[in-house]
Amino acid sequence: MTSLTELSVVERYRSAADTFTDRVRGTPDWDAPSPVAQWRARDIVGHLSTWLPALVTSGSQVQFVPVPSAEEDPVAAWEQTDAQVRALLEDPASEQVVFAHERIGELPLPAMLDQYFTSDVVFHTWDLARATGQDDRLDEEFIAGALEGMSARAAMIRASGQFGDQQPVPEGASTQERFLAFIGRDPRWTPPA
Repeated sequence: MTSLTELSVVERYRSAADTFTDRVRGTPDWDAPSPVAQWRARDIVGHLSTWLPALVTSGSQVQFVPVPSAEEDPVAAWEQTDAQVRALLEDPASEQVVFAHERIGELPLPAMLDQYFTSDVVFHTWDLARATGQDDRLDEEFIAGALEGMSARAAMIRASGQFGDQQPVPEGASTQERFLAFIGRDPRWTPPA
């Protein structure tokens, strides 16, 4: 299997989104608790379908078409957000769009989507899979790179408030478990009985 790290920006997003879409379609209970405190399965989709449009609009002229609420229809919320991200990434003109944000700096829009959204989709795939009893294995090479890159900026990442506190790392932890602990997840979390 080809690692996400070996793919182009467009292919990496497609692959990450296809895996997340599979978990969305396999979710039997949208009110299941998740590894993110206070979030149910539907809140994971709600996060992905709301913060990205707001972020893109805050740093560019690009506007997303509103999607259904994840509270009402999480499958449609995700699928319609995903379709718009794919269309942006597949449009050669998006390379000319400069995303400028006070905390992120200036990046071509596809690079920003790759760095921030594709990564978030990968990370939240674990949350949704773990909440709903699905395959929660992530691309190990991609996760190893994310752990290395984020660890180098740990102070800034912690200050952002976007991630939880470092969690204890289990003895003999895998790369995925070490990454999850770094971003504030209990890598051994299971849904309450």
